[in-house]
Amino acid sequence: MLLFAALLLAAPHRVYTSNEASDDVAVIQDDALVARIPVGKRPRGLKLGPGGKLYVAVSGSPRGGPGQRDEDLPPADRAQDGIAVVDLALGKVVGRLPGGPDPESFDLSPDGKLLYVSNEDAATLSVVDIAAGRVVRTVKVGAEPEGVTVAPDGKAIYVTSEGNDEVDVVDAGSFSLLARPAVAARPRAVAFTPDGTRAFVSAEQGAAVDVIDARTHRRTGRIPIAGKGAKPMGLAMSRDGSRLFVSTGRGGSVVCVDVKALRVSQTFDAVGPRPWGVALSPAGDRLYTANGPSDDVSVIDLQSGRILRRIAVGKSPWGVVVAP
Repeated sequence: MLLFAALLLAAPHRVYTSNEASDDVAVIQDDALVARIPVGKRPRGLKLGPGGKLYVAVSGSPRGGPGQRDEDLPPADRAQDGIAVVDLALGKVVGRLPGGPDPESFDLSPDGKLLYVSNEDAATLSVVDIAAGRVVRTVKVGAEPEGVTVAPDGKAIYVTSEGNDEVDVVDAGSFSLLARPAVAARPRAVAFTPDGTRAFVSAEQGAAVDVIDARTHRRTGRIPIAGKGAKPMGLAMSRDGSRLFVSTGRGGSVVCVDVKALRVSQTFDAVGPRPWGVALSPAGDRLYTANGPSDDVSVIDLQSGRILRRIAVGKSPWGVVVAP
């Protein structure tokens, strides 16, 4: 175990960040920007896939500022919608998959064959067959679907519904609705414990993280996230399932939740303006946050709690993933 931990600490890793306003993905290694890969319009959700692939949701829907009405925005260009496929060895886009209208967040099936994509405007979940390159199923879900996460055993897909303040639990075999637990206001992301017994749901307007029993699909608890302006957004679960890290958006912080005690155990203040996407290093010793307004990624040392550096990456970073 000690040897394994030492190897993790020594192993190099890369951080990938989607830049929503500069239409690219930034590549960070050794806490320095090493490349930017053009991927298409308005990249947001991104996931690592098998075979050295990175999937990135791109969208032709225009960006709107706070309080801006959809009807005041220019029309969407649906031809720009899709899931860009990046070959990480080549460092470039090698294809684009359909993803339904205005794809934002998504997850992969455990076997890496399917993508499950949320389509906010259509209130649907698109199921994409990667090899066939087509949408094979469209599933009706709640209003304004946002976060999509597949349970560790691959049997259920959790989709947060911002408009209905609930989570749609979809059977991954039949695509029927298994449950629809109510959660705090404006749910965003979902993270499971490694054993798949519990799911955690961040609630932006509810200033909380809700706990769901993943066996019964019922809400069993609520963890308040305090702090001025705290709006829980992104989630990152530690490898051993003992800690859950929650970015607070306009709260400018990241909180650490003790998963066993179901309470906040630590707060990392002033990590950057509006941290959204959040991800852990393979060794679990560093945390990365995407800070949209400041166009950078913060690197947080979890042992000391210090912000080691802020790395300029591009315009309006949104999501972040880490690859060994």
